[in-house]
Amino acid sequence: MKDSALSRLRPFLKKGKKKEELRLYSSCPEGKVKETMHNDFWDHLREQLSATPPDFSCALDLLNDMKEILLSLLLPRQNRLRSEIEAALDADFLRQEAERGALDVSSLSKYILNMMTLLCAPVRDEAVQTLENIADPVGLLRGIFQVLGLMKMDMVNYTIQSLQPHLQEHSIQYERAKFQEQLDQQPGLLNHTTKWLAQAAADLSTPPTCSDSADSSGVAGPSLDEAASDTEPLSPAVVLSQGFLNLLLWDPENEEFPETLQMDRTRLRELEAQLQQLTVLASVLLVASSFSGSVLCGSPQFVDKMKRLTKALMEEFKPKPEDAMQTLSEQVSQEIHQSLKNMGLAALSSDSTASLIRQLQNIAKKENCVRTVIDQRIHLFLKCCLLLGVQRSLLDLPGGLTLIEPELAELGQKFINLTHHNQQVFGPYYTEILKTLIPPGQELKTNVEAL
Repeated sequence: MKDSALSRLRPFLKKGKKKEELRLYSSCPEGKVKETMHNDFWDHLREQLSATPPDFSCALDLLNDMKEILLSLLLPRQNRLRSEIEAALDADFLRQEAERGALDVSSLSKYILNMMTLLCAPVRDEAVQTLENIADPVGLLRGIFQVLGLMKMDMVNYTIQSLQPHLQEHSIQYERAKFQEQLDQQPGLLNHTTKWLAQAAADLSTPPTCSDSADSSGVAGPSLDEAASDTEPLSPAVVLSQGFLNLLLWDPENEEFPETLQMDRTRLRELEAQLQQLTVLASVLLVASSFSGSVLCGSPQFVDKMKRLTKALMEEFKPKPEDAMQTLSEQVSQEIHQSLKNMGLAALSSDSTASLIRQLQNIAKKENCVRTVIDQRIHLFLKCCLLLGVQRSLLDLPGGLTLIEPELAELGQKFINLTHHNQQVFGPYYTEILKTLIPPGQELKTNVEAL
């Protein structure tokens, strides 16, 4: 509630409340004090309106606040409504009516309610309709003020959303201009960026040395050879996508980080950490599903429990992967055993249990077959996200990733958001560099900025 409306309450608090209650206000948390003062305001308003003759001082302040909120909800072109509201809730006119004891608060409330019906967003229709059923004048004013506050926030959010494209474009132009200033002073500022893109082009031109067509878990998936063939011939989009993927595998000791991505380096590290966590999570789920069977893996409750167990130990995985996986393997084994028992299914044999625990513990090793395949497939998914978008990439997930689809969608969207903004800022520079890297026979049909 605005200070103008509460200002009428402060003298009342000083005179009408005991010192003990005022001390109680000072000892309460800020939110509780605010709530108490609001309640006291509405109680005081009720006393004023019920007095003989009525005291309209608080009501006048409140109506003025409501008028200002209504006016703030109007668009610039709604001049007729603006004039109508200013005339109907004119402060001088209402004060004169109050002095004559003729201020009709109920009629004014209904007028404001009608304006709210015209101006509210569809999401507030139900709340406004509910107010129409309130017979108590003070209760109606209180409800109107609360809903008006929500409508004001709706307008703020709408304004922010409408300005966002302009702000984003300004940000892009500003970042590019600042970088150009640095480039003018340091002509070699794009050396690391050039090397980064050259390495990406070289990676795509070199035939894969391994295949992802099958693995020891028996889960079939697209081969890396097939994935590579989909990227032929080389194009700016594919080379740049490969470059962005390489950043998720960046050696921390390599100081030749692309200059155009220095501002995004921290966020890229966070994405890399999230990717590694998903790799371990998917690996655990893949191994667990091979032992628990389709019945358990088809249970959302079981899968969620597996995810919670794994995520709970992720903080311990990086410093002590062997210890973390030993603890996790025992917990997963117990959960599978208990779940099979609860569903009346046959328990795992001692040999199967030992094999399950051993395979889970082996995930701690970076060269683990399951972990390696899952890592390759997540990278393939992210590459598809950059080229096709998240939703299309989710339609044909590689084997072993379906159980982490929500987590993959979140990671993919974050990665796209980061790379998209970077391309918008530095697209012209990437285009010029890629012209020197793509073989002459392969034309640049589109520049990078438009991707």
